[in-house]
Amino acid sequence: MSKIIIYTDGACSGNPGPGGWGALLRYGEHEKELSGGEEDTTNNRMEMMAVIKALEALKGDGKSVELYTDSKYVMDGVNQWLEGWKAKGWKTASKKPVKNQDLWERIDSLIQVHNVTFFWVKGHDGNPDNERVDKLAVQAISKA
Repeated sequence: MSKIIIYTDGACSGNPGPGGWGALLRYGEHEKELSGGEEDTTNNRMEMMAVIKALEALKGDGKSVELYTDSKYVMDGVNQWLEGWKAKGWKTASKKPVKNQDLWERIDSLIQVHNVTFFWVKGHDGNPDNERVDKLAVQAISKA
């Protein structure tokens, strides 16, 4: 079975401020673009919403997914911090509440449903798919 390839990005005009997110889903020769925005948000929340909306768009359970993000926050959150946060009752190592807990919980539930491997890609470095989702995210800001 082929993997589903997903690229995600978020953008914000001001931080906080109006924001947008974009995602590209690719399965074989099929592609789907998704985007959306919010009037008052942060860049990190838009990066996370791109991941959430892309994974929510998958039909059925148990998909094999390669997800590419230029967000170290999302990458480190999933690969390094998430399990510790849950074990500590959604507290950081310094015993403070985890920021964006609502979105981390959504991401956590989605990665329990699908076999998702996260990859980091350097933003604004000429990767065509990353540039494509960046453009979708920036365009979504004006529609927010």
